[in-house]
Amino acid sequence: MTGVYLFDLASQHARYLGVRQATIAGNVANANTPDYRARDVMPFAQVLARTGLEMAATASAHLEGEGVRVPVRTTEARDGWDVLETSSSVSLEQEMLKASDVSREHNLDTGVVKSFHRMLMAAVRGGA
Repeated sequence: MTGVYLFDLASQHARYLGVRQATIAGNVANANTPDYRARDVMPFAQVLARTGLEMAATASAHLEGEGVRVPVRTTEARDGWDVLETSSSVSLEQEMLKASDVSREHNLDTGVVKSFHRMLMAAVRGGA
């Protein structure tokens, strides 16, 4: 049996979300700074790709079944909705949406880790 790396992956994702939230907070704090350029971090998939780890299906039905495809919608980068008088590139609405995404991803991670922990504890108690 191979090791279970869910907790390590969740920990790495939590660190990533912390960095992204700090970046968003910096953007909001500098929203009225003249000539400030909004910043963001690279997507977690790219960060994970640098580690050499990748998703692997150990059974054909794990990621998608026969004839079943998960619909994917692409998004386009847009300019900010508001133009600030300071010529800053920060859109407060977009930063709040990013912060909401970070919060949602954190809540999802926490729920998955709690569920996995409960399953492990049930397996350990049941095997005694």
